[in-house]
Amino acid sequence: MKQTTSTMFLAALAIVTILPLSASATEVDRVLAAEHRSLNVKTAATPIVDDHTFLRRIYLDLIGRIPTGEEIREFEGWPRADRRERLIEKLLHHERFADRWTTFFADMLRLRSNATGGTTLIAYVHEAIANDMPYDELCRRLIAANGKADYTPEAGFVLADDADPLQLAAVTSQVFLGIRMSCAQCHDHPFDVWKREDFYGLAAFYGKTLRVESRLTKVIYTTENAQTSILWPPEDDAKEGEARKPMAPTFPIKFDSQETPEYVSRFLALRAREEQARRAREQANSVASVDDLLDLTADKAARQTKGGLTPNLDVAADAKSDIRKIDIKGSLYRQSDLRTQLGELVTDPRNRYFARAIVNRMWKELVGRGFVEPIDDFRSDNPISCPQTLDFIGEEFVASGYNIRHLVGMIVRSDVYARAAAPADADYLAREDLESVFLATPMRRMYAESLYDSIVTAGHLFELKHPAGVNNRTIYETVRVAVEDDSAGKPAADNVASLIQGDSPAMEEMKAGRPMSGGGYALESAIELDFTKVLKKKEEDLTVDQMKVMSAEELEAMRMVAQSKRTKPGMKYVTKEVKRVVDENPQFNSSYRIASPAPAGHFLRVFGQPGRQDLGDLRTDDPSMRQALMMLNGQVTHEASRVGALEPIYALLTGAKADLNQAIELAYLEVLTRKPTGDEVARAKQILGADPVEGMADLRWVLMNCNEFRFIP
Repeated sequence: MKQTTSTMFLAALAIVTILPLSASATEVDRVLAAEHRSLNVKTAATPIVDDHTFLRRIYLDLIGRIPTGEEIREFEGWPRADRRERLIEKLLHHERFADRWTTFFADMLRLRSNATGGTTLIAYVHEAIANDMPYDELCRRLIAANGKADYTPEAGFVLADDADPLQLAAVTSQVFLGIRMSCAQCHDHPFDVWKREDFYGLAAFYGKTLRVESRLTKVIYTTENAQTSILWPPEDDAKEGEARKPMAPTFPIKFDSQETPEYVSRFLALRAREEQARRAREQANSVASVDDLLDLTADKAARQTKGGLTPNLDVAADAKSDIRKIDIKGSLYRQSDLRTQLGELVTDPRNRYFARAIVNRMWKELVGRGFVEPIDDFRSDNPISCPQTLDFIGEEFVASGYNIRHLVGMIVRSDVYARAAAPADADYLAREDLESVFLATPMRRMYAESLYDSIVTAGHLFELKHPAGVNNRTIYETVRVAVEDDSAGKPAADNVASLIQGDSPAMEEMKAGRPMSGGGYALESAIELDFTKVLKKKEEDLTVDQMKVMSAEELEAMRMVAQSKRTKPGMKYVTKEVKRVVDENPQFNSSYRIASPAPAGHFLRVFGQPGRQDLGDLRTDDPSMRQALMMLNGQVTHEASRVGALEPIYALLTGAKADLNQAIELAYLEVLTRKPTGDEVARAKQILGADPVEGMADLRWVLMNCNEFRFIP
């Protein structure tokens, strides 16, 4: 068994003097400390953060929101010695874990609800994370799958780029391998070893894939052609009269497929055990449904003919054999042998680029800085910071069976993850010295989705916090209704109902999804998706899908068109004012479960959610005036600040049991995940003033608009 670089590096730990480690240090910390020694790093690391800071940080990173007051009290009640480990285990298996990390992979894979099969593919990735599908298996399916996205959600990955072989080659290299090979599409890469021929060889794996749109049903799907569309030399490089020939698929990364390092041996042993368990589960039920049906049919036939069937003619057995050979799906959506082969090559455990690429992305996501920056630009003149540590984590990820939760757990259990940021008075060079070798945590602003959900959490808006009727609002609408022939001026009742409520069936279906809020501004509202239902949808639901990603203006235009079509020629119409009372009791959904990317101008886009159109379209955390205005004046911040009578804090502000000190402490815990200082309590009491309920709304508004709230501690 061959030793790896990381294995030999670990062996050196016993004989080198390394920087001091905490009692909670993990193997990742020990490998990194040894590497620091080899790099002659002398700088002292920043200290480990306190429990409440760690609590807030890991809630945001693992499930995408701050902790609630109840969750803070639960954490404080656990023994100090193991509370962090208990918290990590809890959050790794929290129901929101899949929601938060689906957004990570949606950014990485450029998944878009408004692309062909986009919503279904997002739901599929969510299910894969929730069910612990190994990362290598997920990637193989995305690369290789053909078919219609509704029935084969993975096919949406190829459909998103219109099955363009050259674009898919660029995506495959940059997303799955961390290599920006797209430069080699037009010329040899100017800064790396990749040649134009390497790029076209990779594109040839996709060369036979076709995007097909049915003329009859307009259904879009992928299948395989007999001939490839990738020819060599490229058209702009071919000499006059030179014949261009089909390009043979070639994988640009070379590795020894016969080599079996220790971590690969562990991986293969794990997969063998998993396969053995799978076969044991499936053995009894492999063809039971078909066999039972045909056995029953054979029995009926035998009884009807009173045993007249020829004994040597086993009709049932022949029928079973024929049925098993039928592949209705495969006959239409021919699978790709080339892309299946590519998926195996990309995800081969010996291909270090594959593990390095995802580990680097995950590390950047959780620690704040990648081993390589930019995160998808591994090349010879862009050196890796702490390469032994990167390879160690990559090898352990492979050996775990590419388990995503295991990788996240490895990182968040390390001291590196739990370190404080560089001192506030540190200059750029001092901060860079610390952060470049992971001795301090860079400051990170919350994800747009995390910020939104944290405001909703702090303001108790995931549930109703006001009694019914408190938020009633009277709405007056002017409608045009038909007049009955036998009573001048009297509107037909059916027409009134139709025009007040009269949306198309598809519109009514869309309204069945809960909006983010009970009403208000379109820039902070959207429809929540039920990922389970999305994967079970039928073709007739596609209209609803399209409507869910439309803007409010487009939907209103559709409603007006539908209304105009109901206007009957020759009918008389009158204008009536209709009064309605609406209870706008605010209740919001998670922004992690809406169609994404959100429309331009939406809260999420303003705070950095990418459009996911182009490669390298990454999240931004640049501040802007629009962000400030949304936080200061937006509906979600306003509703979160208001105190509802059903909130725990309400009883501390009014009545016989009022306790302003406890109310202020609870507000700080729920918004900032810490207790206030003495000075902060004194200032808060001044804000509460003579009307504690209104004053508390002002205090919470102030806390939600401070930098401490928006940034991950």
